[in-house]
Amino acid sequence: MEALRHWSVRHARGLKRLYDACARTAPYFAPLMRQIGPARTERLLAPLERATKGFLFDCKMCGQCVLSSTGMTCPTNCAKQMRNGPCGGVRPDGGCEVVPAMRCVWVEATEGRKRIANANAESFPLPPIDHRQHQRSSWVRVIGGELPQPIAERRPPRAGDMHAFERACRSGRFVVTVEVAPPDSADPAALVERASRFKGLVDAINITDGAGGNCHMSSVAASAVLVANGLTPVWQIACRDRNRIAIQGELLGAAALGIRNVLCLTGDDVSQGDHPEAKPVFDLDSVSLLRVARTMRDRAAFTSGRKLETPPNLFLGATVNPFAPPQRDRVANLAMKVEAGAQFIQTQFCFDIGAFAPFMREVRERELHKRCTIIVGVGILSTAKALRWMAEHVPGVHIPESVLVRIGSAADQKAEGKRVLIEMIHRLADIEGVAGVHLMGHKNERVLAETIVEAGLPTQAEAQPLHA
Repeated sequence: MEALRHWSVRHARGLKRLYDACARTAPYFAPLMRQIGPARTERLLAPLERATKGFLFDCKMCGQCVLSSTGMTCPTNCAKQMRNGPCGGVRPDGGCEVVPAMRCVWVEATEGRKRIANANAESFPLPPIDHRQHQRSSWVRVIGGELPQPIAERRPPRAGDMHAFERACRSGRFVVTVEVAPPDSADPAALVERASRFKGLVDAINITDGAGGNCHMSSVAASAVLVANGLTPVWQIACRDRNRIAIQGELLGAAALGIRNVLCLTGDDVSQGDHPEAKPVFDLDSVSLLRVARTMRDRAAFTSGRKLETPPNLFLGATVNPFAPPQRDRVANLAMKVEAGAQFIQTQFCFDIGAFAPFMREVRERELHKRCTIIVGVGILSTAKALRWMAEHVPGVHIPESVLVRIGSAADQKAEGKRVLIEMIHRLADIEGVAGVHLMGHKNERVLAETIVEAGLPTQAEAQPLHA
């Protein structure tokens, strides 16, 4: 089956031409379908469609076929049910984060789209799966003229008051954020103590949401604790654990608790966390989540169309990984997230300016840095051994061997790691389009706070460019 999927990708152009020809002629059969009846037509065509598309594409019969938009690769084979491009965890060899032996579905989709004549056309987000259509025939819908269409909706003007982090991102100065994991405790005191190290040093504090598939205090509750203590959180929300009903309810609840900044994530796979037996949800992906949040904010409505009494005033963010395959197409993924509503972007760890520079060059060519605030992830771990482990075991993290050797050969590895981090911050600040840095380092709050000061990063009170 996998070999046939690869064959379909290699012959994507011919299959797309065949699809277009069938789509043009299919409506001519509409009178016959009306005569037979849609239900009987469904019973006749569904088994044939299931067998044909299952054989060629390993199709799961979602009932909303988008093969012509995905390079003749069926996205239902994605372990995370991604509908709008690859996640940030694609392995260096192109393997899936969840099933390493399987090639990433979206890496194949990218190759298939490039083989199609109009592969350079602008890509628009695909809508989330309508689970009511599962096992239904999409051929019947094509005969009836119901061709699936990508979403090409332009963002309306931003309404609502800007809060502190949004103002910082729009100010033009170099912004600084930091990541803090919620505690394994019902007592918020430890969280407040750790986060308070950064008071006056950063513009916002990211609160992770079950990072790595591990369980902690809920990110929305931890974010609310920071708000209550005079700190500015970025609430991370992952699609892995919630369906669209729960997500919309949490967006309203977060806004009611004073949380204004939301980072929309697909989420890490559960298999690497402390509950590998858990069932992942993945009802939406990060692009769909952005559109859901934007619809609630700008149109004061749930995705069902039901109106909200008071919409949530949210500043929306997303992530991008410039270092994971397919690297040359990560800017297109960024563009899709900006189109879907992302106003700020935080990247995966950057340890390699040489690999990052081409990404930013294309970002500038497409002027995406003018449409969102790009904050580059940087970080530190205690030793070269810990860094190497992360590079080998955390999908999507790329650390050059030269960095590992430099830190590993130092007499004081922690001090050398900090020097590398400070150098990276200064080099990133000189890249046009980079608007700030996002510092990460598990349980390394003290070192990260020291780094902010030693690197000369502007405090909130100073509000000056890094090299001013």
